[in-house]
Amino acid sequence: MATGLIERAMGESRPLRNGVFVAIVGPSGSGKDTILSYARERVQHRPEFHFVRRVVTRAAAGDAEEHDTLDERAFAAALESGAFSLHWDAHGLRYALPKSVDHHVENGSVVVANVSRSLLRDLGSIYANVTVVHLSASPEVLARRLAMRGREDASDIEERLRRSAKAVAELDAAVMLDNSGPVEIAGNRFIAILEKAAAFAAICEQI
Repeated sequence: MATGLIERAMGESRPLRNGVFVAIVGPSGSGKDTILSYARERVQHRPEFHFVRRVVTRAAAGDAEEHDTLDERAFAAALESGAFSLHWDAHGLRYALPKSVDHHVENGSVVVANVSRSLLRDLGSIYANVTVVHLSASPEVLARRLAMRGREDASDIEERLRRSAKAVAELDAAVMLDNSGPVEIAGNRFIAILEKAAAFAAICEQI
């Protein structure tokens, strides 16, 4: 199971509240990278949106996600130096978001990141304004996408689907977004969620 750990700068006494942190979560095969790419391409000229590039202890070659890679030793050193805003372990890998995320939120941006569900309970202690988007798809679609990815056998895929079904019950406050169909449907709905977050962030900056 993923373990979520959160790093905060020394001396911070309250959550960062000028912007909005949009956390996208969902099971493998739900299309998180696809939806993020779809939205990023369509709002790339909008400075109020910042899409986070994750740091992962996995080579980027052949991976659908564009991320920065560190080996275990470099990751540990970066963590020790306070280079990350959030970090977690999952499936034998280590993940992190750069510390610059805090700067973007503090300056009123809508920050969009693919994170682990294990972090959701603690995000409010860092960011006052958090929107959680849970991307899902039908079990048949998830199974087909996971099989096409070719990383896991049938039993592993079945276990992933069981874990995903159980996790949905823990996300009562999340915006549920189905991505079983064409990417344009879920993608445009996701952009609408981001637009709402941007409008809220604009109001926050005026307070």
